[in-house]
Amino acid sequence: MGLRKRIFSAGLLAVIVMVAVGIGASGLALREQDGTSIFTRQKETIYFWYTDEALTDYLNSAAVAYGESHHARVIPVLASGLEYLENINRASIQSETPPDLYLISNDSLEKAYLSGLAVRVEESIWDDIKEGCPDAARLAVTYKGEVIGYPLYFETSALLYNRTYLEDFAGKQLEAEADAAAGEAAMAMIEENGPENVPDDGMPDLEEADPETGVIPADGEEIQERVQEILPSTIRDILEFANEYDAPEQVEAVFKWDVTDIFYNYFFVGNYLNVGGEAGDSTANMDIYNADAIRCLKVYQDLNQFFSIDTKEISYQDVLDDFIQGKVVYMVATTDAVAKLEAAREEGEFDYEYGIAPVPDIDEILQTRSLSVTNCVVINGYTNHRKLAEDFARFLASEYTSSLYPRTGKVAARYGVDYGNVNLQEFVNEYDVSVPMPKMVETSSFWVELEVAFSQIWNGADVNDRLRALSEKTMTQVTGEPYTEAVIQEEEEAVEEEEYLDEEELRREARGETREEDGQKVTEAEADE
Repeated sequence: MGLRKRIFSAGLLAVIVMVAVGIGASGLALREQDGTSIFTRQKETIYFWYTDEALTDYLNSAAVAYGESHHARVIPVLASGLEYLENINRASIQSETPPDLYLISNDSLEKAYLSGLAVRVEESIWDDIKEGCPDAARLAVTYKGEVIGYPLYFETSALLYNRTYLEDFAGKQLEAEADAAAGEAAMAMIEENGPENVPDDGMPDLEEADPETGVIPADGEEIQERVQEILPSTIRDILEFANEYDAPEQVEAVFKWDVTDIFYNYFFVGNYLNVGGEAGDSTANMDIYNADAIRCLKVYQDLNQFFSIDTKEISYQDVLDDFIQGKVVYMVATTDAVAKLEAAREEGEFDYEYGIAPVPDIDEILQTRSLSVTNCVVINGYTNHRKLAEDFARFLASEYTSSLYPRTGKVAARYGVDYGNVNLQEFVNEYDVSVPMPKMVETSSFWVELEVAFSQIWNGADVNDRLRALSEKTMTQVTGEPYTEAVIQEEEEAVEEEEYLDEEELRREARGETREEDGQKVTEAEADE
């Protein structure tokens, strides 16, 4: 190469280097400002904290799906549930990668909001979400009139029942009624015409009767209609069912629930305890000690004489295991029961049909309401990526709910999700009318105290005294001053005393077996006479 060409090449190389250096400096400046480059455009990144490992697969899937349709990256972070909000606050101040949004239960929303770790949901976003949310979801994420969370999933309790047992019971009822009707028709014909004047073909048509038993089998549609009639709407209905039910040998209890856990007990008083108003956010709206709550708890206490559940030996998992084994007809269950029953069926360990119904009222006057907890997505007040965090929260709460249950076993806090199992929809219906867990910091210890009160009442403590003491302690914490309740004088109710029998004795009655009465063995029919 000649000298002239070498000089030209060297000059050209110098220009290229200078341009490259200039572009590099410019690129560095651009990256410092918005994280992009003219060579590669980096994605905006947000961090999502959560504490339940069961959500990992779902959140990773959601992050990928969102990233594919948006130029953004979402990084889920599994965090410890211990001092969760404190760690979020610490990371927001000290960490280079603080959580931009996170998952939290609705009862902690006040603490998060007052700490600056939660901001209100934009009205335009909430308008798109709220129409699909049950009432309980809307109330759960509302604080002082502001919506500060995106409802994702919930937990509540409902009545789980063995549908196979109820269908068998309904079938026998219908068969007995048909047999009785046929007998009455035959007797009426004999009385009208005389036995010698009744032709062979003049008797009631019994062609549908079983040739061996002579019983007319019940129609399938009739059975399903009768099952709906049998389903208890009140606690008294359950007691009457227990009195009539000729239980199979394996049945040990007609009705059983975990009396040590407030989540399964709360429905007894849920309609009459007011802890913070509808949204559970107002210390000025409290009513714990009242006549209706006392009446409900007295019925609750009386049930111990009937069902004899030992608080030292009972647990929710034990009751559910008994239900799977066919030992229980009715129980109070949470949403996790559905997945466990279906898994047991696949393993060949559950041979029955089941159903979900609303928790029964106390009676025709005293109503019940279940307790619910809503887990929601919250935007961190310290985030530098608020718009992106809000959009991902909206995506989770309204668009990516169809895969929530299959991946986590958790039921979405919204309508319109197809679970392929009608029983999960029944839980959503129960959730809609439930009482959201209050979010006031001042009442954080109320639930432990209430659980203790339930246990003591179940074991015989005076209902009036115990509920009054609970209210006084709670109101002292809320007001910051000693609080005294005026004693409620209970009216003497002119009602007949009910004899509460244990379930084994009820089964003996149903079979017509003998029992002791005044030292004499008599049949039930004789005892009634």
